[in-house]
Amino acid sequence: MKESITLSVFEIVGSPLCVASDDGEKVYERIEKAIEQGRSVSLSFMNITSLTSAFLNAAIGQLYGVFSEQEIRANLTVRDMEPDDLALLKRVVETAKTYFQDPSRFAEARRTALEEDDEQ
Repeated sequence: MKESITLSVFEIVGSPLCVASDDGEKVYERIEKAIEQGRSVSLSFMNITSLTSAFLNAAIGQLYGVFSEQEIRANLTVRDMEPDDLALLKRVVETAKTYFQDPSRFAEARRTALEEDDEQ
């Protein structure tokens, strides 16, 4: 049976505010290491009062660039999250899955958008 660990976002970040991508990167590194070691991760958002998409992209979204969706679903669970934050996480995950399926498409869309901004 696979060993399971619980990671406390509050303990990793050291704050109830999860807004910076740098803090998300700390969480990502812990999750990635655990999954690579064959562990399943229960990620607790207990005591987190503020959460942004930048944080979630860094903490969870980029996992989709390293692991398959099946690996992530089998090895990562999220708990102690407010309903609004769960909705935000769902949007982040959907965007990450789409991005990592075809990163060049996103890069082209970004270039096009930036060129349009330059013309104004």
